[in-house]
Amino acid sequence: MTLEICYQDDYLIAVNKPCNMLVHRSYMARNMDDEATLLDLLEAQLTQKLYPLHRLDRKTSGVLLLAKKRHEVAVFQSLFVQNKIQKTYHAIVRGHAPESGVIDSPVKGRDANAYKEACTVYKKLKEITLPIPVYPYQNARYSLLELKPTTGRLHQLRIHLNKISHPIVGDPKYGDRFHNRMFASNFKTPHLFLHALSLEFIHPITKGFVFIKASFPAYYTSIFNQFMWF
Repeated sequence: MTLEICYQDDYLIAVNKPCNMLVHRSYMARNMDDEATLLDLLEAQLTQKLYPLHRLDRKTSGVLLLAKKRHEVAVFQSLFVQNKIQKTYHAIVRGHAPESGVIDSPVKGRDANAYKEACTVYKKLKEITLPIPVYPYQNARYSLLELKPTTGRLHQLRIHLNKISHPIVGDPKYGDRFHNRMFASNFKTPHLFLHALSLEFIHPITKGFVFIKASFPAYYTSIFNQFMWF
């Protein structure tokens, strides 16, 4: 498959990561050694070595940033460490969420015994009530949220939204299995509805402003059309 390039300059490249694709091989995916990763596909597509600067969960789609040169990786990764990159996600969640809010709650790191501070700012963009029974209710309610994490913890957005009782649709770990089944059955979309929509930052080498946006996957736009959200 050909991956969608969202941005490219002499130092960086940004790609629109598909849902259900590993960024690269890791100890967390030891049983996936025969599976082509995003890095495998992109390096073959562009015939050059690349270096991922951050991570997206396997089931999350959207903007992924990579460096073209190994010795410049630290320069760009420092933007993430110092929270100098504005990350914006869109998610479809269970229920009618508040109009806006801040989730400031620690999240476990890769060391399951260690919690780290984590903060997510959110705003509701759309909502809908469907006349479809989903246990234990006669109707199904959903919201489209804009999410701006100010930290980058493992599974942060998925954990935070579950914590406020608005889990992301299609989340197999932190979500609601009844709503996940309904979307898979009624809309043929058994996907995680979490999309890394955009990144914006000051380029540490050129000093210019960079804004990168990734188009929504087809299953997202299908739901948007059916819900008449856009």
